[in-house]
Amino acid sequence: PDFTTALLNGREMVTTGDNRGVELDQFPSEMMSSVVVYKTPDAALTGQGLAGTVDMKTIRPLDYGRRAIVANARYEWNDIGALNSGTTDHGQRYTLSYVDQFADDTIGIALGYAHMTSPYQSERFNAWGYPTYSDGNLLTGGVKPYVMSSELERDGYMGVLEWRPNDRFHTTLDAFYSEFKNTQVLRGIEFPLAWGGSSGDCASVGNVATPNVCRPGPSLRPGYTVEDGMIVAGTWDNIKGVVRNDLNKRDSNITAIGWNTEFFANDDWSFNLDLNYSKVERNDIILETNAGTGRNINGALDTLGFELTGDGVTRFTSQLNYADPALIRITSPQGWGGDVIPGGQAGYMNTPSIEDEIKAVRFVTTRQLHQSPFSSIDFGVNYSERSKSFVNDQYYLAVPGGGDLSIPTQFLLSPTDLGYLGISQVISYDALALVNSGALNRIRNPNADVAAGNWEVTEKVTTSFIRANIDHNLWGMPLTGNVGVQAVHTDQSSSGFSASQLAPGVSQTLAVQGGAEYLEILPSANFIVEAGDDLFVRFAAARTLARPRMDDMRASRNYSYNPALAQSGDINRSPWSGGGGNPELRPFIADVADISIEKYFANRRGYVSLAAYYKNLESYVYNHNQIFDFTGYPIGVGNPEPALRQGLIGAPDNGDGGWIKGAEFTVSAPFEIFHPMLEGFGGQFSASWTDSEIQPDPTQAPTALPGLSETVVNTTVYYEKAGFQARVSHRYRSDFLGEVAGFGNGRTLRSVAAE
Repeated sequence: PDFTTALLNGREMVTTGDNRGVELDQFPSEMMSSVVVYKTPDAALTGQGLAGTVDMKTIRPLDYGRRAIVANARYEWNDIGALNSGTTDHGQRYTLSYVDQFADDTIGIALGYAHMTSPYQSERFNAWGYPTYSDGNLLTGGVKPYVMSSELERDGYMGVLEWRPNDRFHTTLDAFYSEFKNTQVLRGIEFPLAWGGSSGDCASVGNVATPNVCRPGPSLRPGYTVEDGMIVAGTWDNIKGVVRNDLNKRDSNITAIGWNTEFFANDDWSFNLDLNYSKVERNDIILETNAGTGRNINGALDTLGFELTGDGVTRFTSQLNYADPALIRITSPQGWGGDVIPGGQAGYMNTPSIEDEIKAVRFVTTRQLHQSPFSSIDFGVNYSERSKSFVNDQYYLAVPGGGDLSIPTQFLLSPTDLGYLGISQVISYDALALVNSGALNRIRNPNADVAAGNWEVTEKVTTSFIRANIDHNLWGMPLTGNVGVQAVHTDQSSSGFSASQLAPGVSQTLAVQGGAEYLEILPSANFIVEAGDDLFVRFAAARTLARPRMDDMRASRNYSYNPALAQSGDINRSPWSGGGGNPELRPFIADVADISIEKYFANRRGYVSLAAYYKNLESYVYNHNQIFDFTGYPIGVGNPEPALRQGLIGAPDNGDGGWIKGAEFTVSAPFEIFHPMLEGFGGQFSASWTDSEIQPDPTQAPTALPGLSETVVNTTVYYEKAGFQARVSHRYRSDFLGEVAGFGNGRTLRSVAAE
C-alpha cells in the first residue's frame, strides 16, 4: 500500500488509515461498473503509484443505455462458531441498484445501496518470547492468548446524475458515501511465566519471598521436559494470571463528491473540467481491561501444568477457576502502569481519531491531430490540497479509590471457552459498557510519547502534464500507446508537538512545525504493437514517484535533555536526543521498465501472457539517526547551558534505493476450445516471481522489500452457463516481511508465514 494508489473515478481518495493506503473493503463492489488497473504510469494519470494504480469506476447511466433494477442478497456463517459472548457467527449482504434514462436519453440516473455484515472468528496465541533458562535451554517467557470475534458492518450509498443534451456538452455529478464499522471483541488470559518477575523486593524466577514483603515470582519445578534445547513440558508455581476483556472498534465515514464537465468546441478541440472533494472521519477505541485474583501483591496464585504442542501453542492445566466472579475482580494483578496509577492500572483506553480531506480541481484540453503518428494530444493541470490530522487521546483506567472492583452483574456475560489453551472458561463481561458506565476512572496519559503522537500534515500538489496519444502503423503493424511527461510540484508542511519526559507521569510539550517544497519531472512512454493476429507486445518505460507515508511526515517527536552531558562537544555524546517524524521527507523515486507479450484467442475470451519488469529504486525512506538542531528547545530550570544545540534523533530519512524485478505468467481460457462438451467451463491461472533488494543505509546489509512474496500463484476453475455460476479458487503466496500492529497499536515488521 505504500507504493500503490487507489482512485475513484480517476480521483485521489482520502484514506481511513494513518497512511495513504486505500482500504478497498470500504467500497462495495456491487456499485462499481469496472476496476481499471494501471500497471505502468501514464502522464495523464493523477496520483499514480510507483507499483501501480487502481481506478474504481462507478456506473455511468447514459453509457449503460437501459433501465435496470437489480437486487441481491447473500447469507454467510462461520463454522468455528461465535467464540465470544454477545457476538455472532452469521452475516448477510444485500444490495439494491436502480439505473434509468429520461428525456430522450439525455438525462441518466443511477442509485445504489449496499449493506454488509460479515463475522470473523479466530483463536489466537502469542508468546511474549523465549528467554534462556538457568540450565541453558529456552523456555516460554509468557503467553497472551485470545479468542477474537470480529464483525465488519458497512453501508454504502451511491448516486450518479448525468446530462448530455447534445454531442458537444456532457456533465456528470457523482456522489459516494460509506459508513464502516469494524468491531473486534477479544477475551483471554495473560500468563507471565519466565518473564513474570515478582513484586516488591523479590528477586527473579524461582525466588521464594518473605510473606507480606513481596509476591513470589513464577517458579519452574524441577523435573521438566526438554526437547531440542526447548523446555516443552513441566509445572509453574506462583503464577498470577491477568484475565483480559478487550475491544477494538473502528467507526469511519467516507464522503466523496465529483463534478465532471466535458465540452467539445469543435471536431478538433475539447475541454474537460473536474471538481472533486472527499473527506473521511475515523474514530477508534482500543480498550484493554485487566482482572485477576487481587491487586499486585495480593490474591491467590495458580499452579500451571504446561505442554508445548506441535503448532507452537502452549496448553495449560490450571488449579483456579478463572470464570468465578467471586474470585476474579477488576484490578491490576501485575501492577502494570504503576508510574501513573499507584498500584497499577486496571486497563487502558486508546481513542485516536483521524480526519482526512482532499479538495482538487483538474482542467484538461485535448487537440485532435491529423496526418500525424499521434492521434491527439492532451495537456492539463491538476491541483489538490490534502490535510490529514491525527489526535492521540489515551487514558489509563483505574479502580476508584484503588484496590479491586467486583464486576457489576449487569455487565457479566457467559464465560468464554479457551479450550484450545486448556483453560475451559474465563470470566467475560461487556468491557465498553462497563467503562462507559463510569465504574472506572479515566486518567489522561500525561507521558511525552502520547503528546508527540498528535500531528497534522498538509500537502499542496500541482501536477502539470502533456501526453501525446499514438495511432500509427509501424512496418505494417498497428502501434498505439502514448508518450508524455508530468511536472509535479509539492508544497508539504506539518505541525505537531515535541515532548519531553521530565519525570514519571510528567512531561513538557513544545509546538513545532516544518515542511519542504520540491519539483519532480516524470517522463513516461507506453507502446502497444499488434505483431500478429491477436498477438500484442507491450512495452513501457517511466520515471515515477510514491510520496512518503503521512505518519512519517509528521513534525511531532519525542526529545530529551541530559544536563550531565551539557558540556560535551561530541555529537555522539550530545545532551540532546529524540525520535519522531520528518516533515522534510522527499518521495520514493523509481525508474521502471515493463514488457509483456499477449496472445488472445477464442474470440478474445481467452488469452495467455508473459510479462517481466524491473524497477530501479533511486531512493528509499528508512529510519536512522540523524543530526537535528534543538535551538529554541527548553533545557529546564537550573540546568547548565549546553555546549551543543545539536543532537541525534531517530527519524525517517531518504536513503539509497535498490531494485525490484519480477516475471508473471498468466493464462485464461474457456475449456470449450478443447472440446465442445466443455462449454461453460473455464479456468484462470497466474504465477508471479518477484525478487528485490534495498540498501538505504550503506552501512547495513541489504534486505528484501517489505510486503513482497517471492512467489504468488492464483488458480480458478469456473462454470458459467444459462444463468448459473460456480467457481473454485486457490491462492498461494510465499512468506514475506509484513507490517502488523505492535505494542501500543504502533507499526512493526514481522515475518509472515506462507499461506
